[in-house]
Amino acid sequence: MRIDRERRTNLKTARSARKPAKKPAAKKPASKKPAPAKKSTAKKAAPAKKYAVKKAVRPKKAAPKRVAPREIEVLSRILQSLDDDKAEDIVTIDLQGRSSLCDAIVVANGRSSRHVASIADHLARRLKEAGYGTRPVDGLAQGDWVLVDAGDVIVHVFRPEVRAYYDLEGMWSVDEPARARAATR
Repeated sequence: MRIDRERRTNLKTARSARKPAKKPAAKKPASKKPAPAKKSTAKKAAPAKKYAVKKAVRPKKAAPKRVAPREIEVLSRILQSLDDDKAEDIVTIDLQGRSSLCDAIVVANGRSSRHVASIADHLARRLKEAGYGTRPVDGLAQGDWVLVDAGDVIVHVFRPEVRAYYDLEGMWSVDEPARARAATR
């Protein structure tokens, strides 16, 4: 029994030797903030209120409509390409200020569905070669109505029957109300 007690005490001392001694908690560094100033008992004067002087507001005049030089360049390239490919009845409709979709629409005819597809394909290729990037083309497979989106200018190339059916010029035309009044008289 005496041996058992000795072993127990030896084990206890061995365990305590293995455990690291606890270090005292480190002090936190003093904050570098200045001590708050003591509040004075005297009341501060309220800041003076500043009243804004209203100036007479004059209505601004509308700026004259200016067409960007790049838009004119794109439009001239499109018209040149359509003319080179022998498109018929080329009409340009100015939509500046009337639509947020585009600034101009160009409508043209081709003699057949193959001619319409060829006109649109050549136009998209020429715009890409001129540095305007790849332009989306819709309806190229059918060839009845092909749309080429050139950014600020949208080009519609139709077969003659399809163009008469949809009548885009009549829908976007400025003269349309005057034409409708003349027809009802």
